[in-house]
Amino acid sequence: MNKKDLAKIEMICMNKCDNCPAKEKCKPDLKRAGKEWFYSPEVKKHFFHPENLATSEPRDFDGVGEVGSPACGDVMKLWVWIRGGKIVKCKWQTFGCASAIASTSMLSVMVTEKGGMKIDRALKLTPKDILKRLGGLPNIKIHCSVLGDQALRAAIKNYQERKSIALL
Repeated sequence: MNKKDLAKIEMICMNKCDNCPAKEKCKPDLKRAGKEWFYSPEVKKHFFHPENLATSEPRDFDGVGEVGSPACGDVMKLWVWIRGGKIVKCKWQTFGCASAIASTSMLSVMVTEKGGMKIDRALKLTPKDILKRLGGLPNIKIHCSVLGDQALRAAIKNYQERKSIALL
């Protein structure tokens, strides 16, 4: 099996290792042996005990962003409350996998810790920043952190639009 074949398998891998022709050669972060958890302890923490999860539709928020598509999988909705140019509260709902849930939970912590993150700094956050705080994700799950980043940007944009309308 060559690198090209492994790359194809990596793109379609659903962790069905028993029937995989590459199971002996795949990357350790893609390999799942039996019931072994293959995510970092931080991902596990945020998946099983998500922070800032909205159990119902929030009210009185300053901005809301929704990204993703039910047709292709993950959907994220994120609400922000902004005071003095900082995100002081962030709630979210995610329909998706463990990586999507953990990524959104971590993002919500990142933007609200230490009294809140300034909007300009929040707009500079990247999926790599989220991945770093999570201790990484399996390669086939990295796209999940991108949705959180996009939802945050959409919520900030919505806040800015609502604010400019209110000033008229």
